[in-house]
Amino acid sequence: MSANNTSAELLIHASWIIPVTDDQTVHQDACLAIADGRILGICPSAEAQTRFDTAARELDLRGHALIPGLVNTHGHAAMSLLRGIADDLPLMTWLEDHIWPAEGRWVSEEFVYQGTLLAIGEMIRSGTTCFADMYFFPEASAKAASEAGIRVQLAAPIIDFPNPWSANAEEAINKFIDLHDTWRNSELVSTAFGPHAPYTVSDGPLRKIATLADELDLPVHMHVHETAFEVEQAVANSGKRPIQRLNDLGLLSPRLICVHATQLDDSDISLLQSAGAHVAHCPESNLKLASGFCPVEKLRRHGINVCLGTDGAASNNDLDMFSEMRTAALLAKAVSSDAAALPAFAALKMATLDGARAMGLDHLTGSLEAGKRADIVAVRLDELNTLPVHNPVSHLVYATNSTQVSHVWVNGKQLLNQGELCTLNRRQLIDIATHWQQTLGSKA
Repeated sequence: MSANNTSAELLIHASWIIPVTDDQTVHQDACLAIADGRILGICPSAEAQTRFDTAARELDLRGHALIPGLVNTHGHAAMSLLRGIADDLPLMTWLEDHIWPAEGRWVSEEFVYQGTLLAIGEMIRSGTTCFADMYFFPEASAKAASEAGIRVQLAAPIIDFPNPWSANAEEAINKFIDLHDTWRNSELVSTAFGPHAPYTVSDGPLRKIATLADELDLPVHMHVHETAFEVEQAVANSGKRPIQRLNDLGLLSPRLICVHATQLDDSDISLLQSAGAHVAHCPESNLKLASGFCPVEKLRRHGINVCLGTDGAASNNDLDMFSEMRTAALLAKAVSSDAAALPAFAALKMATLDGARAMGLDHLTGSLEAGKRADIVAVRLDELNTLPVHNPVSHLVYATNSTQVSHVWVNGKQLLNQGELCTLNRRQLIDIATHWQQTLGSKA
């Protein structure tokens, strides 16, 4: 609980500070100090005045818990504008008959910029400070995130066939390199290769991505083993399960984030374990599309890092990481027939530090530790649904609503104050949503 120095710009006092470190420490009646966008340290509130004697500002958040900002490791932010246009359908019907035609007609830089702003507003209000985004026109997503002050990793989509952003995989890779060069020095925007899925990207581009990811030291973000149909078709076409194919192409490595992974057998898990690859679990989207169940507890027991994502609002239908944590924890128990599976702290860690680790950002964010960026969320636990507070970590996962998020900081900059957005205009976001509802011809 030491600090780097005694000069702090902001002291935040809270009833509980949960750093999300391996020792599972919870500090009670404690103070977190911030300076120059970084965390200086944590100490008992009673010692704050002597430990940090030049604080410009103090904030009393008694009744609150401070946690690391939530890390949403998979989504398609601009698809918030497609929320509710095609529900209660299986994945391929949803994609081929509804989503892809709508995207082909409507997706543009304006669509992506405005849809991403809407998504970011929702994410900030529900405690997300960092998100991975796989969508067309990532330049527009970067602009939106930068303006809002939120952390983003752009997994630029790479697909063999023509789409609104690129004519083929080669063009997408070249555009991605330009994107990476543009944002490589940004404090908030990072990049990752985003090959869409094994069934939409051929061997040549995947080999090239594996080579470039190694050379540039970048993550690779990919939908993998999302449905049984995907795996069956891959075996029928190539004689290989998709994960085996990715391994043979050199793509399976600690850089790879496998999104969904609902269809895994023991051979797949063994390959993931050996390669050190990560899995991004999207429980609510998978449930809604009836895609299957990610064996989270089995993966964890094999030492595989599992993180948490919402997927896009067109298939979830929200971007609420508190809801995602609860669903993940409950689903893991049912899938493994073990009430002890994915306990509350592990679920919170999936939504914070484990996500940052998968994205290669754990040196910056994911936990409240001295030297890390001040990406912080304050959550009211003095509401009726979270009283009495016998265990604040348990409450955060099993009882808290995202509306209890009161304050959010990224890089020490305040993005939410008493539930009100600081860097985005709520009225403007409502106008954006209304415009696109009318444009898309919604009857809602």
